[in-house]
Amino acid sequence: MIARTLAQLTEITGGELFGIDMAAAAGVVIDGPVVTDSREAGAGSLYVARIGAALDGHDFAGRARDAGAVAALTTRPVTELPGIVVPDEQAAFVAIARDLVDRADDLRVIGITGSSGKTSTKDLLAQVLAAAAPTVANVGSLNSEVGVPLTVCRLEPDTRFLVVEMGARGIGHIHYLTTIAPPAIGIVLNVGSAHVGEFGSRQGIATAKAELVEALPTDGVAILNADDDLVAAMAARTRARVVFVGESAGAHVRATDISLNADGRASFTLTADGDSVPVSLAVAGRHQVGNALAVIAAALVCGLDLPDIVATLAGAGPVSRYRMEVTTRDDGVTIVNDAYNANPESMAAALAALSTMATGRRAWAVLGPMLELGDECDAAHRATGADVARRGVQRLIVVGAAAAEIAVGADAAYDRGDLEIDQVATTEEALAILSEQLRPGDIVLIKSSNGAGLRFLGDQLLSPEALR
Repeated sequence: MIARTLAQLTEITGGELFGIDMAAAAGVVIDGPVVTDSREAGAGSLYVARIGAALDGHDFAGRARDAGAVAALTTRPVTELPGIVVPDEQAAFVAIARDLVDRADDLRVIGITGSSGKTSTKDLLAQVLAAAAPTVANVGSLNSEVGVPLTVCRLEPDTRFLVVEMGARGIGHIHYLTTIAPPAIGIVLNVGSAHVGEFGSRQGIATAKAELVEALPTDGVAILNADDDLVAAMAARTRARVVFVGESAGAHVRATDISLNADGRASFTLTADGDSVPVSLAVAGRHQVGNALAVIAAALVCGLDLPDIVATLAGAGPVSRYRMEVTTRDDGVTIVNDAYNANPESMAAALAALSTMATGRRAWAVLGPMLELGDECDAAHRATGADVARRGVQRLIVVGAAAAEIAVGADAAYDRGDLEIDQVATTEEALAILSEQLRPGDIVLIKSSNGAGLRFLGDQLLSPEALR
């Protein structure tokens, strides 16, 4: 990170020193990672001792010190490290991050939000921009009030691009994140059903997502999905220049002639800035086309040349775990682990990808619950089950009571005798079925919300034990 002294951080946060005086604090240099997990501390780290629902970070200051931390940010003094005590640790943490952004004269901040695809798009954009200049982006899905300042605190003196995925659990959340890392470019991918139980409706979700483009300056750029009516309507809610992306005729950055190869990877003709060029993606799923269009638009706004963007995209693969991870075992069984999260739209996209990739192969869908859907929960799960039946999947394993309606929907929808449905309570039961019945050449999709834990089932299926 950009080095600062403990004395400077004291002034930035308005806190009080403990365990050290101001003169000595001027000689304590924070040039290592800023961390909230003591296990991630390193030489020169600042340890932010947060108090969580189950653990008090102050109790782990000694571990942070042993790992190399030189100071702590706390709400009460600790004996293991010198540091700064503040009444509001989150506000102080944000002040430290925002100071870095304010001091970076040549930094361009790109914010990304949407109901699905945020992390995949963030990873693709970071790879494209990093090919041109030093770039920092969220690790995984660290997109919250903690994850965003942690990301910002990874800025280096030469960082040119900061790509920030921004999530929301309520109205005002994205607005808050934009005060930490004010974007010059804002990307809104879609408005789906994820967290509709918390927002009450898709319109409520759209209101929250629009906070990103509302925060853009007049010389900023809003990149909006022209194929999503709720996203396209956000053009009226920003003072920034609008760039539409999508398959619609009115999109400024448009994809046509989309095709998928046997591995489920898309190719298409891109039209942008008067040019038409072929694009091939290394990531699986037709839904990645929309993500790629947003990446291309953002990279063009950032000044990259179109041929360079297209060339980098052709080799840009998954970075964050459990997002359409495609792995083929030595016995020819392919595991598609897309179980970091799930909502009706991402379920449909994953099943569509499975259908394409399964041509000539036996397809398995191992599905768990989609969480936080509120009153739409049962209907959404039944619709997913019906989609399984329509996609020609031969084997369906539904994991967990919360996902039971998937089996109901599948059973009601299929009209042939070639869909076999198993409903199990645990991932262990699913693993037992798969271990016994998988055969060479099969393809297995693993998909659920994060809390269901099916992503670990995908890892188990790739372990040496699973091949015995």
